[in-house]
Amino acid sequence: MDLETYLKVFESVLDALTTAEIDRLVDAIVAAYETGRCVFIIGNGGSAANASHLCEDLGKGTLKDFEHQKRLKVISLTDNVPYLLAWGNDTGFERVFVEQLRNLAAPGDLLIAISGSGSSPNVLRAVEHANGAGLLTFGVAGYDGGKLRQIAQDCLWVRCDNMGMVEAAHDVVFHYLTEVLKGRFAQTGGYR
Repeated sequence: MDLETYLKVFESVLDALTTAEIDRLVDAIVAAYETGRCVFIIGNGGSAANASHLCEDLGKGTLKDFEHQKRLKVISLTDNVPYLLAWGNDTGFERVFVEQLRNLAAPGDLLIAISGSGSSPNVLRAVEHANGAGLLTFGVAGYDGGKLRQIAQDCLWVRCDNMGMVEAAHDVVFHYLTEVLKGRFAQTGGYR
C-alpha cells in the first residue's frame, strides 16, 4: 500500500469514530476527577505504550497550573516491569493486571482497558474483576471489538482490522481527550 492510500484508509477509520463513545469516555474521566477516584489504564504491546502515554497526558497534560490545580489520580498498570513479571511468572500472565487492581483499586474507580483486538486475556480478566469489584470499566478496542466490547460497561470501538491503524486511532483520540479535559478540569473547580 502506498502512502497516499494508507492515509486515505486511515482518514476513513477516523471518520468512522463515534463521537458519542468519545464523549462518554471524557465524561467518565471527568466524573473520576470530580469525585477523587483513581483512573487505572491497562493494555499490551502497542496498547501498553498507549496506556503509558495516556497516563502521562492525563496526569500532566491536563494541568494548566502545576502549583495549585487539583490533579487527576491516574496510573498505568503497564509500567512496573518487575511487578508485571513477578505476577506473570508466579500466577500466569493473564493475572498481571487483576492482581495489581486487587492491591490498588476501590469501588467507584475507573478502569480504561485498551486492547486492539479486544481479545487480550489479561485485559479481559482485569475487566471481569473490575466489574465485580464495583469499578466503572471502559474498553478501548479495534477490529470487531472482541470480547472486550461485550464485557466492558462502555466501549470506544475503532472499526478497523489493521492493528497499526487501530493503535494510531486510539492515540489520536487520547490526544483529543487531553485537550478537552484540560478545559473541563479548569471549569469544574479544578483549583484547591
